[in-house]
Amino acid sequence: MANPELGRALVVIVDDRVNHGEVEDRTGPLVAELLQEAGFVVDGAITVPGEAVAIRNALNTAVIGGVDLVITVGGTGVSPRDVTADATAGVLDRPIPGIAEALRASGLAAGAVDAGLSRGLVGISGSTLVVNLASSRSAVRDGMATLSPLVAHVIGELSGLEAG
Repeated sequence: MANPELGRALVVIVDDRVNHGEVEDRTGPLVAELLQEAGFVVDGAITVPGEAVAIRNALNTAVIGGVDLVITVGGTGVSPRDVTADATAGVLDRPIPGIAEALRASGLAAGAVDAGLSRGLVGISGSTLVVNLASSRSAVRDGMATLSPLVAHVIGELSGLEAG
């Protein structure tokens, strides 16, 4: 690990079926593993239903809890139940559209259609970086590869370790 102390992270899985125990969560462990490889201490992975209030509550709890990075997985598409971006918008203090666009572009280039169609947002809430990823394993893998080089810089700036 190059950055064993990059910060604390939390994973929020937005999936009705996982939340109700109908299917096993296959993306939460993947995101947690990729975060650990990137140098994060992962506080855990929680699941919430695809409901705006539940998503907002999970994000606010992560921000209040002082995590440096919270990654949501799922609920970023165009169906009526895909409300992660809408819930996230209400929590963000400052959006970072360039990173969100990079995630969409790299996802499309890698063939992760759900990443390309994602309405997911990226931004800052308090001193926490919030990232919405699409739910396919390929979107998660590609999204984390795109995100990893940027995260250390953003977190460094948020913690005041780097000059802006």
